[in-house]
Amino acid sequence: MPNVSANDLKTKGISAIEAVLAHQPEAIISVRGKERFVVMDMEHYHYLRECELESALAQTRADLAEGRFIKESAEEHLARLKGAA
Repeated sequence: MPNVSANDLKTKGISAIEAVLAHQPEAIISVRGKERFVVMDMEHYHYLRECELESALAQTRADLAEGRFIKESAEEHLARLKGAA
């Protein structure tokens, strides 16, 4: 994945990022030769967030199916949390 240096970003602005994003979904910004940030367009970001939420939902469904949950009132839950602290 081609990097965009912080210096390129300073001199070329957003066009440096747009050039990379024209060919791939993510651009890595490097600072002093080290990869520091990832930039992507909003459509790709929303896609990744949706994947993350789908994964969390699948994990929750698996926990419920396997009985890995506690059924309790809000008061009981708070008391349990305070006892764990």
